[in-house]
Amino acid sequence: MSVPPDDPADRRRFLRVVVQSAGGFFFVGCLADSEDAGSPAPPGGAAYDWDKFYWAYAVDTDRCIGCGSCMRACRAENDVPEGFYRTWVERFEVDAAEEAHVDIATGRSASFDRDALPPTAGRRKSFFVPKLCNHCKNSVCSQVCPVGASYQTRDGVVLVDAQHCVGCAYCVQACPYATRFINPRSHIADKCTFCYHRITVGLPPACVLVCPTKARMYGNLKDRQDELQAILHRRRYMLLKPELGTNPKCYYLGLDLEVV
Repeated sequence: MSVPPDDPADRRRFLRVVVQSAGGFFFVGCLADSEDAGSPAPPGGAAYDWDKFYWAYAVDTDRCIGCGSCMRACRAENDVPEGFYRTWVERFEVDAAEEAHVDIATGRSASFDRDALPPTAGRRKSFFVPKLCNHCKNSVCSQVCPVGASYQTRDGVVLVDAQHCVGCAYCVQACPYATRFINPRSHIADKCTFCYHRITVGLPPACVLVCPTKARMYGNLKDRQDELQAILHRRRYMLLKPELGTNPKCYYLGLDLEVV
């Protein structure tokens, strides 16, 4: 059996070949256990108390106007490669027959193509639905990762450990919400992190900060005085694909059944 090289970059290349080859899954799984790919320390440092926080997110679809500010802010904050998205916005148009026509804001301007949708005779309504990683309590992506690079922090955020990810894309294929991609620059898995580097130092995620209608919200489910807690107790909300048992932590307010 070959021995992994000492250099981290060479090790990732080595493991990527092993994972993608026949019979490599068991070997890499054992190697991950031996190297202990556990949760790194939070960006907030020693001043941040893991046990006081359990992060969640909410989107008010009644307020979203599809402006794309969230997408542009996310791209700038997280240096997202062109053509890829950590978060995006979908436009739904529902006709008289209750059929939903959907298109997605694209490009650096995060704008909608006015000609993308066919004319909807008897249009009943239209609305926008932002999408992002749901940071599931039972995250499938973490379960299928052969090297432990995809993991959940003690405060409830699903992240990717860049030092261990080998870019095998198992997590990309497994995510039921299609929120992951392989970054073409780093060649490892990439996705929304709730702007973990911001929330652990008391700052809101970039998309929340720039939303002009306050359609995007985040909060701490361990804090009974948290505004998000109050909203979730007061408003009806829905989860995406709850039947999968992933227990997502992205709550949708005002969402219609045809989106789920």
